[in-house]
Amino acid sequence: MPLAEAAAVTRRFDDVVAVDRADLTVAPGEVVGLLGANGAGKTTLIRLLLGLLLPTTGSVRLFGTAPSRETRRRLGYVPQGLGLYEDLTPRENLAFAQHAFGVERRVLADDLRRFDDTPVGRLPLGVQRRVAFEQALAHRPDLLVLDEPTSGVGPLARARLWETIRDAADDGRGVLVTTHYMDEAQECDRLVVMADGRVVAEGSVAAIVGAARAVVVVTEQWQRAFERLERAGMAVALVGRALRVPGAHLTDVAAALSGISADIRESAASLEERFLQLSRSTQ
Repeated sequence: MPLAEAAAVTRRFDDVVAVDRADLTVAPGEVVGLLGANGAGKTTLIRLLLGLLLPTTGSVRLFGTAPSRETRRRLGYVPQGLGLYEDLTPRENLAFAQHAFGVERRVLADDLRRFDDTPVGRLPLGVQRRVAFEQALAHRPDLLVLDEPTSGVGPLARARLWETIRDAADDGRGVLVTTHYMDEAQECDRLVVMADGRVVAEGSVAAIVGAARAVVVVTEQWQRAFERLERAGMAVALVGRALRVPGAHLTDVAAALSGISADIRESAASLEERFLQLSRSTQ
């Protein structure tokens, strides 16, 4: 049985369709990454799963039943705003969460104890996110729901937070995490890609990229080549010393670069390139 399940869920706000017939499941022991640009519907779908919003149509189930106060006790949630009391210390925030869930108190992780006398609002963002993770795990939930949990923190702090995510999954918990970092998406067992409120792709990184290709252009006249490709209406990016044109045909790129000496070849698309293709396909 999935820990969380959304089936053909739609949510409208007046004339705006924020989520459009979306399907999503999270099973025990897996990390599901929810990808999408700003406004794609990720946060709205999470709020529907948590029972904070009611679907206009479709159904949501947590642990096999409708969201309720009882299912909330089995959830650990880290919202974008972290959900911490900024005038309380890390220890006091953790104690409050444990008391609210009626669980035995435990001490802070070793790397957080040195901040024990400092209100959370005065701590660096990376430390605040660590505290939010500790609070979300305080009652040993079966499902973690993390909305952009590493936004705004440095690479080392991001790596430590992802260690916590992977440890939770290895312990049998399900994890649903939204992110806009493509390197973090690679850490997920399965991805769900949203665009304009709809799920446009689902599966492993390899399954989502599939047979998607990009044309690679290497030339000394890269600025001139870049301008030509842009004028031809192609999505072109400079990566290192090469130009990459995802989704384009080799013959079309060669025609656009007529008169420019260049090495033009095909390559497998990256996850980021495929993600951009999927996002544009709904526009």
